[in-house]
Amino acid sequence: PVHTLPCYRPDQVLRLARLFSIQPEQVHYLASEALIKAIVGQRSVKSAAEVAQIESALEVSARMHRLAMDLTRPGLYERQVVAQVEALARAEGLDLAFPTIFSVRGEILHNPYHDNLMQAGQMAVHDSGAESSLRYASDITRTIPVSGRFDTRQRELYQIVLRAQKLTIAAIRPQVEFRAIHRLACRTLLEGLRDIGLVRGDLDQALEAGVHTLFFQCGLGHMLGLDVHDMEALGEDFVGYTDQIRRNPAFGWKSLRLARPLEAGFVLTVEPGIYLIDQLIEQFAAEGRFRDFVDYRRLESYRGIGGIRIEDDVLVTPEGCRVLGPAIPREVDEIESR
Repeated sequence: PVHTLPCYRPDQVLRLARLFSIQPEQVHYLASEALIKAIVGQRSVKSAAEVAQIESALEVSARMHRLAMDLTRPGLYERQVVAQVEALARAEGLDLAFPTIFSVRGEILHNPYHDNLMQAGQMAVHDSGAESSLRYASDITRTIPVSGRFDTRQRELYQIVLRAQKLTIAAIRPQVEFRAIHRLACRTLLEGLRDIGLVRGDLDQALEAGVHTLFFQCGLGHMLGLDVHDMEALGEDFVGYTDQIRRNPAFGWKSLRLARPLEAGFVLTVEPGIYLIDQLIEQFAAEGRFRDFVDYRRLESYRGIGGIRIEDDVLVTPEGCRVLGPAIPREVDEIESR
């Protein structure tokens, strides 16, 4: 038997089509599940040398994020910050692990647009990372107040996200299912939102109803390695799930890239967030969805805040976990003092 992998480069699709004497559109049928699982098993656990590569990338990424914090101010276009942040990596002879996200419209996930003029009172979500010399990825997000200081409501939401990140990182250890850690993040976010009056009622019931998806529509994290979403081209379900742990198709849950039990040597991201998406708020409010749990009237005063995300890269160790790379400011006073 001849085993092949899923192809995403068109030249390889054409090559396999010639070798197997089939049409190019038939090539995807050749992909071998056995070979995919073997490679996922090999690449999921990172060696010490691989971790060192990721940390070398993170050393540059940390400088990129500190530079962005120093540069961000009212009156600049987002692209002016992006240009200097990316130049820092290029000056080190390194490529970017993925296209830079830097936007005051942080509620738009994976926002590639950099042409907004930044204004006082806004926050910029900055998600970027350098690759190492051997192409290992890093992936860091910080949220920066454009004027240098968070206002009261921004600070409230930011502290909720930061607490969720700290608690979920503390819960990481071998054999713990990452979907349980994602669930912890969702419940922690709901708890914080209840404390400021945006959510009410029993938190466990709210979690089961999916109330968190109004604020946190994506997954908590993903595997990291030679790809920023490691081995994504082989099939996300092979990387982040198992034959026993299947993807939950519900809104919010279906976007979780990693759910399987963790193992020592895994490197993954932890990136909780709150995203206040006007269209989603309007849709859910009009449908009466979560009306027993969400104070939509109070939520009106938080609209326009945008998005908040805090992301770090974490190594699962035999005893627990370790946040990789140099420390990058994430506490409110650290960010405001730059």
